[in-house]
Amino acid sequence: MFRKKKPDIVEEEPREGRSPQHFTGGKLARIFGIVILALFLVVTALNSIYVLQEDEYAVVRTFGSTQVVEQPGIKFKIPYLQEMRKVSKAAKQFSIGYDLDSDASYDNESFMITKDFNFVNVDFYFEYQITDPVKYFYASENPEEVIRNLAQSYIRDTVGSHSVDDVLTTGKYEIQTTVKTLLQERLANEDIGITVTNAVIQDAEVPTDEVKQAFKNVEDAKQGMETAINNANADANTRIPKARADADKIVKDSQARKEALIAEAEGQTARFNSLYTEYANYPLITKQRMFYETMEEVLPGMKIYITDGSTQTLLPLDDFSSIHVSGQPAANNTTSGDSANQAAAPEGGTVNE
Repeated sequence: MFRKKKPDIVEEEPREGRSPQHFTGGKLARIFGIVILALFLVVTALNSIYVLQEDEYAVVRTFGSTQVVEQPGIKFKIPYLQEMRKVSKAAKQFSIGYDLDSDASYDNESFMITKDFNFVNVDFYFEYQITDPVKYFYASENPEEVIRNLAQSYIRDTVGSHSVDDVLTTGKYEIQTTVKTLLQERLANEDIGITVTNAVIQDAEVPTDEVKQAFKNVEDAKQGMETAINNANADANTRIPKARADADKIVKDSQARKEALIAEAEGQTARFNSLYTEYANYPLITKQRMFYETMEEVLPGMKIYITDGSTQTLLPLDDFSSIHVSGQPAANNTTSGDSANQAAAPEGGTVNE
């Protein structure tokens, strides 16, 4: 009734008789594992070492705690536990209104309206530096976009508070200084680790050629005016010192003349006072001496003319200095003066010494 099942016969290969395919599969598995391990070790080693340049910051983050590395050289970190990010210390730049690389214009950024309701295209160039790399990486999601948006906002506000003439000519420095100041104050309040170092109006122009030409004429006129003012100032700087020197010389000459006249007047006053003193003591002698001195000065230059009163014939005689007395040569001035005094004495009178 019941049949016996034949037992399944399983043939077992002898150990010495295993196939070559069996050995090849095992070796490949071991080699693959070794390669994976080697790659892991290489990646781990590379992830443990980094090189920091002189113009770079490194921010190392360990379980939420951050550390700034500034010294250049080969640095180490714990792989898979520490995260490292680098950022440059050098100044970075960005532009508003045009592209830095291609110099292409972006009208949607540069097109603005001024206080006097004129349109103008203004291109700005900015430079900034990262002063706090930790805040730069973790205080905001995109700090470059933040500073760019703030710059555009302050540019439009500042340009909108100036006339088109100021924007195109004399007000550029004031506008760019105001934009830089406002932007820097706002970044300090936001505290995202960025400092603005420079803000410059790269270009400012009006949209139409007619208005451009009109403003060019205005600018040329202003430059001509400034040139004329500078030339006038240069001429004034040349003439004024010379005029001051001449005036100073005149004042000094006048002062010297004044002092000389005063000294002469004082000398004459002293001489008169001394004469008056002598006169008060010896009035007659003083009168005679003064008379003699006066005659000595007057008579030597006098000439005598004789006429009969009815004709016009004049007979000149020599002056008193050439008169010979008793065959003697002409006397000196004192003698001549005495003779003159005697000759000039009143009729019937005598002159006593």
